[in-house]
Amino acid sequence: MASLEGQPLTGKSCAQGCRRQLPPVITIDGPSGVGKGTISRLLAEKLGWRVLNSGTLYRLLALAAIRQRVSPDDEVALFTLGQRLDCEFLRREDKDGECVLLNGRDVTMEIHSEVCGGNASRLARLPKVREALLNRQRCFRTPPGLVADGRDMGTRVFPDADLKIFLTANPNERTRRRHKQLKAQGTDVNLASLLTEINERDRRDRERAVSPLGPADDAVLIDTTDLAVDAVLGRVMGIAMAGSVGGRRVVV
Repeated sequence: MASLEGQPLTGKSCAQGCRRQLPPVITIDGPSGVGKGTISRLLAEKLGWRVLNSGTLYRLLALAAIRQRVSPDDEVALFTLGQRLDCEFLRREDKDGECVLLNGRDVTMEIHSEVCGGNASRLARLPKVREALLNRQRCFRTPPGLVADGRDMGTRVFPDADLKIFLTANPNERTRRRHKQLKAQGTDVNLASLLTEINERDRRDRERAVSPLGPADDAVLIDTTDLAVDAVLGRVMGIAMAGSVGGRRVVV
């Protein structure tokens, strides 16, 4: 197991590094099940850049809260916990993806449970929680560049991003993809229940007071419903290489 770029990404606060000249960043936002995690990872590999899955930070905080018996509605306690979150992201040498550590222990599988996902969505609506994790996310922006995926990367975390992508897909297709992912992890859930959970999470994300889910005004929108991963990646790469987004939203 080796760290990304030979150096572990801890997401810890940086007081000076983030004030230097900033390297380029591409943001990929969207709801769950649209493929943003996969596209971000593959794009980062193509470009030789680092990748940030912001949802992982919220899942890590949700898991830490569960372990310490902190309510997902206790904003003050979660703010403190978020500031002290001891996490690390390591690339696996033997397989795709990354190994996620919490307090030095591998929690990669645990954070992808539906419980962690649900709690992460609940605590993500709290302004103080988002404040606690904002600087951590921005400090992943290191040379040679960063691909950041989440729900507010282009609107809140990196509003000056060089390119902003917003992926969409219809709820039924997103449910199918999530169900397939869970089955691959050994978890079988009811499709109807999963669809209900996804729709409810979408509602919470859209209606939260701070950083609601939605594309930036200058984001490129791509509907992935009927597209394979390679097709989506090809479109994003083409847009990135062309560098011709301008200052307006473009629907691809």
